[in-house]
Amino acid sequence: MSDNLERLWAGWRAAYMVSGVGPPAMADEPAAIEAHAPQCVMCQVIASASEVPTRHVHQGGLAVVVMNAFPYNNGHVLVLPRRHVDRVEALDDDERAEFWQLVTDATTALRRAYQPDGINMGINEGRAAGAGLPDHLHAHVLPRWFGDTSFTTTVAGTRVIPEDLEASAARIRDVWPR
Repeated sequence: MSDNLERLWAGWRAAYMVSGVGPPAMADEPAAIEAHAPQCVMCQVIASASEVPTRHVHQGGLAVVVMNAFPYNNGHVLVLPRRHVDRVEALDDDERAEFWQLVTDATTALRRAYQPDGINMGINEGRAAGAGLPDHLHAHVLPRWFGDTSFTTTVAGTRVIPEDLEASAARIRDVWPR
């Protein structure tokens, strides 16, 4: 293996993982998802476009692009469906098409704005997958550079973001695909 890790196969765990034991998934309960929407941080961010327009990058009819309030790097954006759903498969065809188009547009804009060495794109569905806000689907799109993890990150556990969110949003909006 290229990661130099040993592998320990525990086939007996597969039965546990697929047994359905544990809390029921919210996606199976649309009423519960909709009832949670007023308290959802992501829904509040979407609704705040007129109050905090400087952090909104692009407003689509079914999805939006906003700056991540806790970015990993300059230019870290989130693509959010307007409707409060927690899984990709909960999106209807039109929502799914716009969501993925905005992910694509975000990568184009980030390449234009920052000339990165690469782009990270990711979705973490559910807490087990690493989602900090698991109740509202969102995709992370962020530029990456060779060496973008510095001494401060590796030793002090602190990330230095040299550009403020409003400046990043303006920079990305200026080159957004039309």
